[in-house]
Amino acid sequence: MAYRFDGPEDAPVLVLSNSLMSTHRMWDPQMTAFSANYRVLRYDTRGHGATETTDSAYSIGMLARDAEALIETLGVGPVHFLGLSMGGMIAQRIAVNRPDLVRSLMLCDTASEMPTPDMWNERIATAESKGIEGLLAGTIKRWFTPGFIARSPAAVSFVEGMIRDTGGPGYIGCASAVRDMSQTDILKDIGQPTLVLVGAQDRACTPAQALVLHENIANSCHVVLEDAAHLSNIEKPFEFNTAVLNFLKDVS
Repeated sequence: MAYRFDGPEDAPVLVLSNSLMSTHRMWDPQMTAFSANYRVLRYDTRGHGATETTDSAYSIGMLARDAEALIETLGVGPVHFLGLSMGGMIAQRIAVNRPDLVRSLMLCDTASEMPTPDMWNERIATAESKGIEGLLAGTIKRWFTPGFIARSPAAVSFVEGMIRDTGGPGYIGCASAVRDMSQTDILKDIGQPTLVLVGAQDRACTPAQALVLHENIANSCHVVLEDAAHLSNIEKPFEFNTAVLNFLKDVS
């Protein structure tokens, strides 16, 4: 697994878990704010970035065990764990499976299950037939609002680069894990303080899906970022960072 630390060595550890088709670099807009008072641990999920791609069938449980092993091997738990999209799905599973490793939870632009496998099967078929490039245009339209795409070409280009750099087998493995995920039933078992955050225009993991998380996790608060879609940390970094840091201040 590829990982890196930023921030003071003696500060509380904050783990950041990336979305599908991205790497630890998706968190660059957070690093100045987060690393001032936290020891930030970023990593690339299996099949992404510089982390190994394996041929075995992927599941959210497997990806959660990867992160659990990283936290244990580095000896940094319990941690504050923030995940966006796929990273948030991983976070839910870790919080239940290994509550000893998680101090607080931040579930951003994520969901506890996907409504239908057909959409994911189509995307996987596209990746197999056309490569990742065949997914690029549709992904950008889902991940950002039209206004952001128009006014922030550099940020969009950066994200396009991460998408293009995602290998087909890694995408297919993780996309299959997201497709098959069904963990609404475990939400009631999450006891850690939890922030549920979502972009108001998120079409990939919708505000309605975020509400399911909030309503089923007893010790949770709910934040909606206006004029933001799926990668709300990139589209609205100031608002995203403020919401996360305010939450962490309350639970630390």
